[in-house]
Amino acid sequence: MTATELVRRDLPELITELPGPRAKAIVQRDTQALSPSYTRPYPLVAETGRGATVTDVDGNRFLDFSAGIAVTATGHCHPKVVRAIQDQAGRLIHMSGTDFYYESMVQLAEKLGRIAPGDVPRRVYFGNSGTEATEASMKLARYTTGRDKFIAFLGSFHGRTMGSLSLTASRSVQRKGFGTLLAGVFHAPYPNPYRTGQTPEEAAAASLRFIEDTLFRHLVSPDEVAGLIVEPVQGEGGYLVPPPTFLPALRELTARHGILLIVDEVQSGMGRTGRWWACEHFDVVPDIINSAKGIASGLPLSATIARADLMTWKPGAHASTFGGNPVAIAASLATIDLLEHGLIDNARQIGTYMLDRMSSWPERFRHVGQVRGLGLMIGIEIVQDQSTRERAPELRDRLETMAFHRGLLVLGAGPNTLRLSPPLVITQDQADAAVDIVEYCLEHVE
Repeated sequence: MTATELVRRDLPELITELPGPRAKAIVQRDTQALSPSYTRPYPLVAETGRGATVTDVDGNRFLDFSAGIAVTATGHCHPKVVRAIQDQAGRLIHMSGTDFYYESMVQLAEKLGRIAPGDVPRRVYFGNSGTEATEASMKLARYTTGRDKFIAFLGSFHGRTMGSLSLTASRSVQRKGFGTLLAGVFHAPYPNPYRTGQTPEEAAAASLRFIEDTLFRHLVSPDEVAGLIVEPVQGEGGYLVPPPTFLPALRELTARHGILLIVDEVQSGMGRTGRWWACEHFDVVPDIINSAKGIASGLPLSATIARADLMTWKPGAHASTFGGNPVAIAASLATIDLLEHGLIDNARQIGTYMLDRMSSWPERFRHVGQVRGLGLMIGIEIVQDQSTRERAPELRDRLETMAFHRGLLVLGAGPNTLRLSPPLVITQDQADAAVDIVEYCLEHVE
């Protein structure tokens, strides 16, 4: 079956064998010139992108269901975003909001405050990446509360700089070799009913009991904890959607102990789940929200959005030379306009459609343990067999590669989950094409 037959009119047939000759040459140069710490599951060498498609250096065209790791929310090179970038670059590229003022920085902060959940005044700190947003939230929590401890969750990913890496508990390779990390960070289990065999309510309750009965009783007094940081949908941990009771219970627990609730929306925010923020699905209003990835459709920008009464640190307490760069802000303003004028609704509708199409997979395919997600944040858990639920990471990796050779770009998440995180501009035809390809790959390995 050719790529053309699989994806109908959405993609042409692949031009070369993969990787093609130009891609092979560039990959070889890459191995000599670049850090070997990067992880590339297959040899895609991208040259251009438009909407939900990417073309490589050999002319092969792919349907992109990775979105540059959930970053290109409005698709690759959306005309409105490109115009905003070009216009701003012709007027002012850099001035540094650390030491000077410009109106667009205020405008974006006002917009983010408006779309943040809860009818409370907000202030915004701008950085360049998700890990910088995490670091800012940690510093702000310590500064505001006078406490110095944190609680995070097993399976979490909050970044790779030393502070955020102390919170991250996704894979040991991310920590190995870097010595002692930040002291005073404690981890609790993230509820995963599929893995524990519990009901959703039981799994949520077990995680909360661990915090109260193990952490607070044996390891740390709650009045020393500055913040609890949580992903409302756990990203690198495997696209885990928590039970409905979990986040509201965390909100109650943190409020009771005077702990700031920090919600990491770096991957799940900016409309990806069909709401501005994934925590809105659970009616939770956090104290601090960390945002990045899809916030500027591919330009480096992050935002730490806090209650105004919390963000009262003094001038010089925290800053960033490039955070809130005028060109990145212009891209973000254009992105937000596109999201609120149809793309968030599209994410919800197409995501629901895809989940409906894949809902029968655990019954049809013995290697599919579970299909889960919200909006266009969808995870497919790959197992050796339904009966044992044994994780199958090598099979997941094989499915990634098979999809690549059939014109579809997907990535893994967690030990054994295949994630689908396309741009929010995808059409139903493109969704059908992607589901068809993954389905074909699953039938082949079965």
